[in-house]
Amino acid sequence: MSYTIEEVLAQMHIGQWFGWSDSKNKVYENLVVLGGQDKPTQEFLESELARLQTEYDSTEYQRLRAPEYPPIGDQLDALFHAGVFPADMAAKLQAVKDKYPR
Repeated sequence: MSYTIEEVLAQMHIGQWFGWSDSKNKVYENLVVLGGQDKPTQEFLESELARLQTEYDSTEYQRLRAPEYPPIGDQLDALFHAGVFPADMAAKLQAVKDKYPR
């Protein structure tokens, strides 16, 4: 039976422990076999971790941009004041602003 690396990683530090070491004496441990499945191979884990790292690296720009953007509320308020919302949405927003004036 196959399982995803996410399932394996979600079970780290929980339940039964097992491990192995490679030719460089690097120890792989804290992994759990789920539901009677076979122990994941070192190759499987390394390839999945490499895939996840590549995926993470490819979205670095998102993590760098996020703290530099103005808060989403400020962005939406600017759009409201610029008049770019559809009339029904603008009316809903205006109703809230009218309910709680400055």
